[in-house]
Amino acid sequence: MMNVAILHDSVSESSSPDQVDVLLQAEAVSNALSELGFEPIPVSVSLDVQEVIKTIRHIKPAFVFNLVECIHGRGHLIHLIPSVLDYLGVHYTGSSSEALFVTSHKPTAKAIMAGAGVPTPAWWDGGLSGSCPKDTEGQYIIKSVWEHASAGLDDDAVVSVSHAEDLFQLIADREKKVGTRCFAESFIAGREFNVSVLASPEGGEVLPVAEILFEDFPPEKQKIVGYRAKWLEESFEYDHTPRTFDYPAADYSLLAKLAEIAKRCWNIFDLHGYARVDLRVDSDMRPWVLEVNANPCLAPEGGFLAAAAQRNLTPKDVAERIINDRVQPVTARVLHR
Repeated sequence: MMNVAILHDSVSESSSPDQVDVLLQAEAVSNALSELGFEPIPVSVSLDVQEVIKTIRHIKPAFVFNLVECIHGRGHLIHLIPSVLDYLGVHYTGSSSEALFVTSHKPTAKAIMAGAGVPTPAWWDGGLSGSCPKDTEGQYIIKSVWEHASAGLDDDAVVSVSHAEDLFQLIADREKKVGTRCFAESFIAGREFNVSVLASPEGGEVLPVAEILFEDFPPEKQKIVGYRAKWLEESFEYDHTPRTFDYPAADYSLLAKLAEIAKRCWNIFDLHGYARVDLRVDSDMRPWVLEVNANPCLAPEGGFLAAAAQRNLTPKDVAERIINDRVQPVTARVLHR
């Protein structure tokens, strides 16, 4: 039986809910790998790269199932472990270290999308890059440059400004509050969609599109999928942002457009295994890509497996597709015996 190391972020008693979630993912992946005939070995990783190398060499895995989303709570380190695996010559699932780096750095990803003609809201990161219009007046949402899982996103992240100087100060204030680099993005008021893409023999397969509904939000409350909506089960936001896959016929052309954009992102960033593209659709029915998430959450209650279930794909099916996309040659005799 082949050993498979499941690498994930180290978790402690002080870890936040989004960080602890990786343990649910590791358990789900372990179960799927066992069903596929592998011996799963979960491994938590840290900044001690030498220890990671020592552990991998001891396990001698056929491949690594990479669930690392951050290290010590820092999303800008998401590419570190895949880079170590590249150095070791060890096969791993999901996207490459390069793809993880450029998609996780949101302004860089937006610049690549804009250059490729993919619609993404205008942005500004204090003058270093971006496409903020000369007329700065309007609504913006201030986000972390690196962090995932809506870290730092709350109602106060949406701001109204009249001048560029105001926006610059608001970015600086936000950075002090959340403790990480931030940038401003034009706020798109409208509907929010998640489009999951799963590897297949024919390339990335777009799974059924999910819409996040904002149910019973009071007029003064911002309709965003912030940290509370994703992770704090006792919150109003968590209870009032359900996911739906049911649409009227009038939405079918929009869904096709969202699927086409997601597939373009998959190809532009050379993604592998699985990905999720988050979009907003404005009042004129124009889609805007907010983020491209390589290696998104695989927790049982998460959006990716929910979309896969709409296509009657089990977690085992999903894991097998992910494995076959990048590491299939070293596992063929197990998966196809």
